[in-house]
Amino acid sequence: MNFLAPAAFAFAAAIPVVVVFYLLKRKRVVKLVSSTLLWQKFLAETQASAPFQRLRHNWLLILQILLLLLAIFALARPYFAATTTGGRLLVVILDASASMQSTDEEPSRFEKARREALKLVDSLRDTDQMVVLRAVAQTEVKQSPSSSKYALRSAIQDCAVTDSATRLVEAFKLAQSLVRERTDAEIHLFSDGAVSDLNEFEYQGLNVVFHEFGTRAQNVGIVTLDVRANPENPGQRAVFASLENASTNLAPAQVDLLFDGQLVETRPVSLGPRETAPLIFTAAQDHDGVFTLRLTTPDDLAADNEASIVSRMPQPAKVLLVTRGNRFLEKALAAAPNVTLTVAADSTDDAKAFDLAVLDDVVPTVWPAVNLLSIRSAQTNWLEITGRVEAPPIVDWRNTHPLLRFVAFDNVQIAEALTVKTPTWAGALVESPTTPLILAGELDRRRLIWLGFDTLQSTWPLRISFPIFIANAVDWLNPATASAAQFLVHAGEPIRLPLTAPLTEAKLRLPDGAERTLPLGPNAREIVFGDTQHRGVYRLTAGTNEVTFCVNLLDAAETDTTPKPEIRFGKYAKAEATTIRQANLELWRWIAAGALAVLMFEWWFYHKRSA
Repeated sequence: MNFLAPAAFAFAAAIPVVVVFYLLKRKRVVKLVSSTLLWQKFLAETQASAPFQRLRHNWLLILQILLLLLAIFALARPYFAATTTGGRLLVVILDASASMQSTDEEPSRFEKARREALKLVDSLRDTDQMVVLRAVAQTEVKQSPSSSKYALRSAIQDCAVTDSATRLVEAFKLAQSLVRERTDAEIHLFSDGAVSDLNEFEYQGLNVVFHEFGTRAQNVGIVTLDVRANPENPGQRAVFASLENASTNLAPAQVDLLFDGQLVETRPVSLGPRETAPLIFTAAQDHDGVFTLRLTTPDDLAADNEASIVSRMPQPAKVLLVTRGNRFLEKALAAAPNVTLTVAADSTDDAKAFDLAVLDDVVPTVWPAVNLLSIRSAQTNWLEITGRVEAPPIVDWRNTHPLLRFVAFDNVQIAEALTVKTPTWAGALVESPTTPLILAGELDRRRLIWLGFDTLQSTWPLRISFPIFIANAVDWLNPATASAAQFLVHAGEPIRLPLTAPLTEAKLRLPDGAERTLPLGPNAREIVFGDTQHRGVYRLTAGTNEVTFCVNLLDAAETDTTPKPEIRFGKYAKAEATTIRQANLELWRWIAAGALAVLMFEWWFYHKRSA
């Protein structure tokens, strides 16, 4: 047994004082009585001349000394320490994502989580060590293994909440490497559970303690935002957005659309419980600028109530089609908005003058060094072709990818396709049981789309989804669109901007108006800026060039602020929410209760004896 406040034993000096009170004679008052027959014993005591009397057995004295001992014992705060052969290692993962800004906890979920983490620091023994990790879009080590409570408190106090999404996989992988082969190690996650990326994490029996924060989900937020040319009016821009209501109640709100800070349109909306609703605005635009969508509704989270996007004036795309004759493909390309189409039988060095190229089942003399849509032809360093498959059925497609927006493959039959292995640079957009049918990705700073089948040997050109896919492909491969996409940044993710000329520094204006100077090396070919933890409009000046980019949350998992009672790892493993576990079992409350019981018994015994 140990004591947290051993100095309380100094109060034991009061025990002799209690005994002295029982040794002192009481002062007698002289009274005249008619007879002393009944007062002999009393007179014998008053005849003594000494001020003290002999200490006799007295239950009241014993009870009072016992009461005082219990009170002193409780003040010393005894506890039973856990029996370990060495110090423990605790890894604290502090969730600093946007959803932790919710104000359903006082003053916020993050502040309450930080207070609880500080309590965990206070409970450490001298032999324990702790690691502090801040989990946002990128995991940050705030404190390496340390036993210094001062350093650990400072690290936790230095953690700040951000507007970014939570990526706990990286945090758990780092924690797993720290606690490997340590049976006494614990991982303490302080979070509201608003995560969606732990399905691929291998749990491997980690000792995870999940501290849950949050009491409700009262939030409406913007989860997607995009801007494109209005198909019905090329002189206008169409702003696409999605709103999500995370609460279980009807949520009325007002949505404002602004262009360069000027109000364009205000629209009232009403979202049902747990509903996600699309929203489309159209607005005239005569110069490059920034569209901002602002949501006005009282809720617990402000980080997802506003989002901005850079909108540049549409520029025609010069497209080269190399084909032996495909009227369906040619008409689909010509129908795409802002396309200047050139049809050729082969590709030469003149392809550099085009923005993108389409190869239709041909092997060109010179492969175009531009963004490319390749149908049934590929260079050997792109992917490995392993064979052919007859009539492959389409079993899945990624409709969340920009290339497959409004595209469906129902009732599409394919006569034959090449079988390939999905390369590292690409992702499979359309799949059959044996091979991917459409791949897309970026290789050597070029965007590439590869189709493993001849469109003329399928029923796809007869479906409405074919011209929609071709329009999406032109838009995705257009360098102007690709460069505009990099100006929409998710909070916490870095932005990379190429340099056209050598520079020694660049200046950046943050959303709050503060300016920062970014030093550049003499051989720098691009600007890399990673401190994008807060949403808003950033303006970069590099030489004579001025670039505007927007940082937003736009994450449905963060907007859904419903507190999660458990964190699931893969299909089977999970960590249920718990409270902070004390490292030591203190006994003072039980001892204080015992002292109170003795006090009540002493009061009863005294009055019973006096009655």
